[in-house]
Amino acid sequence: MIPKPGKNPTYVSSYRPISLLFIISKVLEKLILKRINKDMNPQDWIPHHQFGFRQAHSTVQQCHRTTDTINKALEDQKYCTAVFLDVSQAFDKVWHPGLLFKIKKETLPSRYYNLLKSYLQDRHFVVKFNNKTSSRFPIHSGVPQGSMLGPLLYTLYTSDLPTSRRTTLSTFADDTAIQTLRRPPSISRTICTKSKNGFRSGK
Repeated sequence: MIPKPGKNPTYVSSYRPISLLFIISKVLEKLILKRINKDMNPQDWIPHHQFGFRQAHSTVQQCHRTTDTINKALEDQKYCTAVFLDVSQAFDKVWHPGLLFKIKKETLPSRYYNLLKSYLQDRHFVVKFNNKTSSRFPIHSGVPQGSMLGPLLYTLYTSDLPTSRRTTLSTFADDTAIQTLRRPPSISRTICTKSKNGFRSGK
């Protein structure tokens, strides 16, 4: 358990769990990931708005994309409304049945389904803090942080986020920005004109 800076050390939520995986397991994961990228072009299943875990994509480029939308709104005299989301413990909350359903239905070639199913299911963990070690507990959700396949599986799980023509969706791993543009409402102005009998108003 790695303590988060500036957090109360007496709270469980103040510690960041890091998965210590077997070296042979990470080697196998790297080989599987290499084969998946060879058999299936990542550009075909990673949505265009996802800049995390992709080659030739970075946080800076996604920030440029977000600020460009804001600049266009200012140039066109529009309002730009945005919502910024940071999913708490996103990797730990991946629903295994939902992820396996997406893998089996349309994402990866069928031969990878049983392999990844075996990889996700029947996993257990123990927690070590100082010299104390907890009992063994089963893992019912999530993908291992620090693994080679974790980023791939999380991207697959979130690849079907709903989109709209009225919004701009920007994601980097589990960070999400949703922007929408609209014109300001028309303002009716009352114009006073002077006549022989005094002032009169008009639209």
